Amino acid sequence: MKALTLCGSDGPSSLSLVDVDVPVPGPNEVRVKLKCAALNRRDVWMTVGQYPGIRMPAIAGSDGSGTVDAVGDGIPKDCLGCEVVIYPALEWGDDPLCGGKDFRVLGMPDQGTFAEYICVPKSSIYPKPRHLSWEQAAAFPLAGLTAWRAVVTHGEVKKGDKVLVTGIGGGAAGFALLWAKEKGADVIVTSSSQDKIDMAIKEGAVAGYNYSNDSWSKELRSEIGSIDLVIDSGGGDGMNSVLDTLKNGGRYVFFGATQGNPSRGLNMAKLFFKQIRIQGTTMGKPEEFQEMIDFVSSNKLEPIIDQIFDFSDAIAAHERMLNSEQMGKIVLRFG
Repeated sequence: MKALTLCGSDGPSSLSLVDVDVPVPGPNEVRVKLKCAALNRRDVWMTVGQYPGIRMPAIAGSDGSGTVDAVGDGIPKDCLGCEVVIYPALEWGDDPLCGGKDFRVLGMPDQGTFAEYICVPKSSIYPKPRHLSWEQAAAFPLAGLTAWRAVVTHGEVKKGDKVLVTGIGGGAAGFALLWAKEKGADVIVTSSSQDKIDMAIKEGAVAGYNYSNDSWSKELRSEIGSIDLVIDSGGGDGMNSVLDTLKNGGRYVFFGATQGNPSRGLNMAKLFFKQIRIQGTTMGKPEEFQEMIDFVSSNKLEPIIDQIFDFSDAIAAHERMLNSEQMGKIVLRFG
């Protein structure tokens, strides 16, 4: 089979399509013939050596949709031919609050979805929502689940909330917009790109602000009022401006720190007097994945897809994400 393999840290040029053996499902596993996969920021960080514990050669990729074409011992034959979406991680563990010591995301060290076939535990496959195309289904798993845990589980979003989603354009931010909007919240976004702000408003955001403008948070408070819930992945020196938008008792949930730590620190007195909750989060547990899939199916929701690439053009897809050109998910389609 063809697989996209990482053998260096010089960026997307370190990737190459190579022939590898088709995997054979072990006991309690199924093999999925992939129709589509999708990129996440994690995959690009790996190509530039900015991800912990990189082992090479690696076949990355966490998102995938396809059909079950083989089963291992202990799996009924009626699974064959099922159209599925893959839970993008392994071994969450027993603690609902956090993944355990063996929890890991698909795609390094385990083989990921940037290949024509993948073997996963039977417990990792979920029926593909019928209204979704293969491309749409592949777009949901990792970014959708990350945003679901941030917005729904930790953020406790509810109808009428004002939700600020920072850095709109990335996959998880797009899903945060989708989940919050569908839960009845008013969503405000930030970006350094007016085009991305405009596209987010077309997708249902009520307003957007360019964070390159030093006074953006003051303008937001003047025009929108205080925020109930922030969903952030940037951190950095902009974090204090983001925190300033929160009302008393507001929630700040973050799943990344692409801008690093705030060099000025945090205004601790303001945070505790306002009783601000700060919650870190990453991926989600299988039960949340099921909740998300059910929500998508019952509400006939569709993801924001930026661009679809043939698998043979996977390096160009990675370059697009590395340059932060996307608005929504970048998807790979197998032949």
